[in-house]
Amino acid sequence: MMVHSIIADVTQRIIDRSGPSRGPHLERMEQAKSKGPARAHLSCSGQAHAYAGAGEDQQSMATGTAGNLGIVTAYNDMLSAHQPFERYPGLIRDAIRAAGGTAQVAGGVPAMCDGVTQGEAGMELSLFSRDVIALATGVALSHNTYDAAVFLGVCDKIVPGLVIGAQAFGHLPAVFLPAGPMTSGLPNDEKAKIRQKFAAGEIGREELMAAEMAAYHGPGTCTFYGTANTNQMLMEFMGLHLPGSSFINPNTPLRDALTEEGARRALSLSALGNSYTPVYQVLDERAFVNGIVGLMATGGSTNLLIHLIAMARAGGIVLDWQDFSDISAVVPLVARVYPNGLADVNHFHAAGGLGYTIGTLLEDGLLHPDTLTVAGQGLHNYTQEPKLIEGELVWQDGAGHSLNEKIIRPAKDPFQPTGGLSRLTGNLGTGVMKVSAVAPEHQVVEAPVRVFHDQVEVKAAFKAGEFTDDVIVVVRFQGPKANGMPELHSLTPILSILQGRGQKVALVTDGRMSGASGKVPAAIHVCPEALDGGPIAYLQDGDLLRVDAVNGELEILTEGALDRAPATADLSANQHGIGRDLFTPFRNAVGSADNGASIFGA
Repeated sequence: MMVHSIIADVTQRIIDRSGPSRGPHLERMEQAKSKGPARAHLSCSGQAHAYAGAGEDQQSMATGTAGNLGIVTAYNDMLSAHQPFERYPGLIRDAIRAAGGTAQVAGGVPAMCDGVTQGEAGMELSLFSRDVIALATGVALSHNTYDAAVFLGVCDKIVPGLVIGAQAFGHLPAVFLPAGPMTSGLPNDEKAKIRQKFAAGEIGREELMAAEMAAYHGPGTCTFYGTANTNQMLMEFMGLHLPGSSFINPNTPLRDALTEEGARRALSLSALGNSYTPVYQVLDERAFVNGIVGLMATGGSTNLLIHLIAMARAGGIVLDWQDFSDISAVVPLVARVYPNGLADVNHFHAAGGLGYTIGTLLEDGLLHPDTLTVAGQGLHNYTQEPKLIEGELVWQDGAGHSLNEKIIRPAKDPFQPTGGLSRLTGNLGTGVMKVSAVAPEHQVVEAPVRVFHDQVEVKAAFKAGEFTDDVIVVVRFQGPKANGMPELHSLTPILSILQGRGQKVALVTDGRMSGASGKVPAAIHVCPEALDGGPIAYLQDGDLLRVDAVNGELEILTEGALDRAPATADLSANQHGIGRDLFTPFRNAVGSADNGASIFGA
């Protein structure tokens, strides 16, 4: 089937726009590729240092006849999603050794949990941690002793940071190895109701803690469809995971078999073999367009509007929010996973998962079918699902139909005809809204604003009973330059309470919301940010604002509002404590949200 004309047009637009930066990137990768495996260029002393800790693999590495796989790991056991990675280096070494190669942990990268830091000062380091991870990936691979690499990461900033770092070494093959979601616990909608009851003072902390522990109860990714699981979807749509591997639970025989096969696959794709597949060839413009299609079709996290732009630019590809908007206009929403529905990612996987989702989008011409992936040529490979049969890992055709149409539907009969995200523009600037979880009656809000410079102030106003009428809550000076662009997800329970009372309510901010947010309309990532003198800095309490996700409008309706002097804010409290002192150079160098909010090429 032919690729949809809008998908093809947007892709060509990206290719044309990216020419001046993509061309030099490809030239650098070709030069690096032409040098061949790097270990032979090291001095004998350098090689001896590299192999000294390799134990039984030391001699094989010294002879230079075996391929050497680098492992870049985001393991820590504070993140449930990353705890399973503790076992991965041993599994990988054994699998590679049996295949005649060697494997080493090249280095570790930091990995923080946004769930722990929500509403806390540490959240101001979260977005910047993505670029730190990219830098740490570069350090890990800088020893230049690897023929291919595998990347162990799952959560919010970790996968984007690893992808950015991997592209600096784009001449190497790269396979991303997921850990999988934790098994289902307390349903996410029940957890949300209990949070709202706590915010309203109807239950105590003991009941809240019991619910949270029942929801987050074991190793693996949180089961809602937030940024972490959106990352996993992207890695399949973009061809960096093995097919069907994203949502297999941790510490299961199938999960281990996929980890071992992923490692073998990475090394088989190196320049030492006959199927050389460097990551710079996998991550081309078509792969990123496929990723955007997947984001829209599944109602994924708004955080990826920033991350995909930054990931693409690391390979010389220039995306902008108009690309997302144009794709969203023609890609239907085919999945409902919490917060867009009641199902969690385990239910989604059981209903047909990514294999069915990719298949139905391919049938409708909404994906580029001919991309190069770590599974070979063509995205059709990702309509298959892995099985462990008598101890052997095999891929078989997926169900070919949805096993639960309340969770996944065919592209020809979707939940809604357009994608899960909407771009908003107007005299307030540019922002985005995740509309897949927002009921139609809440997608247009026209109301007076209350302006805050801190989410703590919003919570205090709620406790004081100040929100009695329709209101648009504006939280500004939350952009990347102001304080690192923290997520404001901890406001979700109180805003949901107001909405539940029948009030019209919306959030407008130059900060971020969690990928788990959604039922309350939120115009986020507003650019220019307040610190740059954006129009959001001119608002005052009582100004009338219109937030319209249906027509894509973000308008100040009060005449003369932009004739005032902009507000300023005392940001001194954001500069110190909990490591924030160390990130002053990042705040000074970071680019705007619509350019990826990155220090690279800001």
